[in-house]
Amino acid sequence: MLTLADVLEALTSVRIADAAAIITEAAIDSRQVIPGSLFVAIPGENVDGHDFLPDAFKRGASFALIQKDVPASFPTLDLRGGLSADATLELDSPLCLRVDNTVSALQQIARFWRRKLDLRVVGITGSVGKSTTKEMVAEVLGARYRTLKNPGNLNNEIGLPLTILRLGSGYERAVLEMGFYVPGEIQFLCDIALPQIGVVSNIGTVHAERAGSQEAIARGKSELIQSLPEDGVAILNFDDPWVRKMEEKSKARVFFYGLSPEADLWADQIEGLGLDGIRFRLHYKSEVLHARVPMIGRHSVHTVLRAASVGLNDGLTWQEILEGLSHGHAQLRLVAVRSEIGALILDDTYNASPESMLAALNLLGELDGRKIAVLGDMLELGPYERQGHEMVGMRAAQVAKILITLGARGHMIAEAARRARMKPTNIIEFESPEPIVDWLKQNLTSNDTVLIKGSHGLRMDRITAALEVRS
Repeated sequence: MLTLADVLEALTSVRIADAAAIITEAAIDSRQVIPGSLFVAIPGENVDGHDFLPDAFKRGASFALIQKDVPASFPTLDLRGGLSADATLELDSPLCLRVDNTVSALQQIARFWRRKLDLRVVGITGSVGKSTTKEMVAEVLGARYRTLKNPGNLNNEIGLPLTILRLGSGYERAVLEMGFYVPGEIQFLCDIALPQIGVVSNIGTVHAERAGSQEAIARGKSELIQSLPEDGVAILNFDDPWVRKMEEKSKARVFFYGLSPEADLWADQIEGLGLDGIRFRLHYKSEVLHARVPMIGRHSVHTVLRAASVGLNDGLTWQEILEGLSHGHAQLRLVAVRSEIGALILDDTYNASPESMLAALNLLGELDGRKIAVLGDMLELGPYERQGHEMVGMRAAQVAKILITLGARGHMIAEAARRARMKPTNIIEFESPEPIVDWLKQNLTSNDTVLIKGSHGLRMDRITAALEVRS
């Protein structure tokens, strides 16, 4: 378990033997503090964590990292000038630890702690499918090993260190999603986490507005592969040319997955079973296995292949891998609910990119009933904005009977659907969610299947909330 001695050594390079207090985990939100926590007070644009020190200690935090002066009622140990090994220190909790920068200190502690742990780390990145892959990989590895994953989307320079500080000696594997926003970020996260296995899902256009181009996104994601040790494994999507090319940057062994027989692990005979999942055939070396998993949509087979690839490269048997795959808890972002009159609503409103939009529309096409696509703006596409929205509009015209769009960019989806000869009266454009709710309430039938998808900032989940059956 992480102790105060570890924290002090990480920040000052001095080991204080008397600092034996155990730290249960780290938290940046006082509401998430549990007894024994290290509270990290981070000053933000709108909220300053230092203002919540009283609440953190009230909830049981033992220690807090601070970078500002705090009231004298909070005992404080100033670490900015280092420590002397023979100094007499008051280390009773609650205690504030003064540092120059609390975020940097958090990262420093996580880097130190990771190097004391004997465990295998799987790093996961990509434009679409990171979180579902993380969940499924954790399920597969959990069939044999005690496995920790970063909760939710804690995949950045703060969330990943927080996750690492939850690792105790009982864990054997960690599955860490790594987000990319600026060049060098994933390399920085890898320097903290030291992954031995790296998984890249795909390279899409999401975040192109910030990164500049799809090529820049590929460079940023490839930092994971370049950071792997020689005895590590790079698990790459053979079907994505951007990802396939990362083989050139890897000093680790490369393992390809995909739908091509040229991949090390590949799948064929993929059959969508609607809400009952998918069925397919797996090929690995001379083995052929038939599998069925409760993940929705044919596109989910790539998530399965990624998780199975990690299992194979970590020594799991097929029985263990298939056991993990069968749990099907990974699809946390696409939720199927019923409306008051019995229409099926597919809520996939967590986020949206052209790739995930097309996958969701493909799923809609596999299901029965009158198909209605409610699609909103896709944000941060940069130079790919028009192309991305038009691709979605053309596919919607092929799949949906009725297309409803939300937002200014949604107009590009609607225009593309019209050009693809979708009946103009079946294309309806709105600027806010409320009229969409009204339209659906007036026009839905029990035979309808409705896909609701758009960027998280549009809060399209409110449409689902207004329609679903109340328990």
